[in-house]
Amino acid sequence: MNGYSQRKSAIARFGSLFSFISLFFCANLPVQAQQADFAACLDRLQPEAQKAGISGQAFRQFTSDIVPDMSILEKLDYQPEFKQPIWDYMAALVDEQRIQEGKQNLSLHKHTLSRIQEKYGVDPATVVAVWGVESNFGQTFGKYPLTQALGTLSCYGRRQAFFQKEFFATLRILQSGDIAPERLVGSWAGAFGHTQFMPTTFERLAVDFDGDGQRDLMDNTEDALASTANYLSKNGWRSGQPWGFEVKLPDNLSIAGEGRKKKRSIQTWISKGLTDINGKALDTRVPTSMQAGLLTPAGAKGPAFLVFKNFDVIYSYNAAESYALAIAHLSDRLKGKGPFKNAWPTDDLGLSRAQRITLQKILLQKGYDIGEADGLIGSKTREAIKTEQTRLGLTADGRAGQKILRALQSSN
Repeated sequence: MNGYSQRKSAIARFGSLFSFISLFFCANLPVQAQQADFAACLDRLQPEAQKAGISGQAFRQFTSDIVPDMSILEKLDYQPEFKQPIWDYMAALVDEQRIQEGKQNLSLHKHTLSRIQEKYGVDPATVVAVWGVESNFGQTFGKYPLTQALGTLSCYGRRQAFFQKEFFATLRILQSGDIAPERLVGSWAGAFGHTQFMPTTFERLAVDFDGDGQRDLMDNTEDALASTANYLSKNGWRSGQPWGFEVKLPDNLSIAGEGRKKKRSIQTWISKGLTDINGKALDTRVPTSMQAGLLTPAGAKGPAFLVFKNFDVIYSYNAAESYALAIAHLSDRLKGKGPFKNAWPTDDLGLSRAQRITLQKILLQKGYDIGEADGLIGSKTREAIKTEQTRLGLTADGRAGQKILRALQSSN
């Protein structure tokens, strides 16, 4: 490490320590003092908000009754100890329930989705797949009032400058009247609506698709789905092209250095011995000039994919390859395609949401205090699983997989 890097690292450590001390101090202030400190912060932000296009009257109207939610700061700094395997992630996001509900929504919104495809060039299945993963087709929006969440993050914690921009965008959205204040709720970090747009993304890319004079991603499905297609289109979606497809790798192929970003021509992949998963030549699927990267999320022994520009566009929605693969695979399943042909390299596959709920119900029956059986595997559920794994002679890793579910069902 050179001298500059050492100084930079020391500054970063000092900044993190200062942030922690500040948060500890603020979080432990009496409620009245905490609210006074927050109000002073909002007062400091008002001149900047005015420069950002928010009138004094609107600023006062939409911030006068908000109080800081310091619990959000724990989420901002939370570093999970448990890393979820890709097969767990995919099992929960692309399960039979979501596939069936997605197909129902494709049918229910057929005419709207057809108009959206005509205007933006994005196929209905991809739009509905984003909708399904982001909010479970409008069933899970998040519970945090955006002014409170983003106001808190604008005054405390890391990345205050980033969150201030989102806070100001939220206030402009309210000022414009697109969404009522009581309806503008979402995630702790500020994403909201059917397809979870950040406020600045809403301002840039949300559309009034039904022509009622408002861009409403909370209560207007047409606006939400069209806005999603507009987002994908503006980020480079190529109409009529696939996101990618599963491939078969030759035994001697090295995947070192390969990935989504390292694009090669299909002709190059043919020369390396790749075929599609059914053994057919790649040039029967796409032109040899198309550029594709090799994605192997579980290594060479798991499912492998050639991914094109449209995969990168999906990735831009939420910068994680596992997320993009879930959206892409769900879109294929909604089109009637089957599951991946190559198996994940594990003898303990992940659980669907319904299976996770079943597992949690068994744990609740056994007296574990894990909260509601909601299919969300948190730290309390993992600790309970670990205890049961120890009792049953299984590896005590706290993971919710098929083995522990079968073992608990058998022992019940």
